[in-house]
Amino acid sequence: MNKTSVPSITTADRQWYLVDAEDQTLGRLAAEVASVLRGKNNPQFTPHLDAGDFVVVVNAEKIRVSGTKAQHKLYRRHSGRPGGMKVETFQALQERLPERIVEKAIKGMLPHNALGRQLFRKLKVYRGSEHPHSAQQPKILKLDPASSAK
Repeated sequence: MNKTSVPSITTADRQWYLVDAEDQTLGRLAAEVASVLRGKNNPQFTPHLDAGDFVVVVNAEKIRVSGTKAQHKLYRRHSGRPGGMKVETFQALQERLPERIVEKAIKGMLPHNALGRQLFRKLKVYRGSEHPHSAQQPKILKLDPASSAK
């Protein structure tokens, strides 16, 4: 009888992927990137292991949302002090910290446990088209054409 083999973390061949967020829809881009971070595109995917790849997202400030979300979507954070709730619209946060919008969307699609935190560390998001990971020779990740439908 054959036993199912469990892939070892040390033998995982991690790839680097580059994603251009220009004119991409936020949720669809986040779902694709979360899937790659998780390793669901690899044949040796194991739900409880980090079998995913590194992802570099550039042009975070050019991400778009549909409908009136730019004016009505709210991002909340709390300082932990009484009355410390800060609320910001998508538009305001995109002008101030566009990387945070993409990071928050992707983080919400990862597991909410220690594995999710470990996977999130392999995500690198940058404003503009420049990034410091050219030495890793990232491959261009082609997103599904439906993910950029207008």
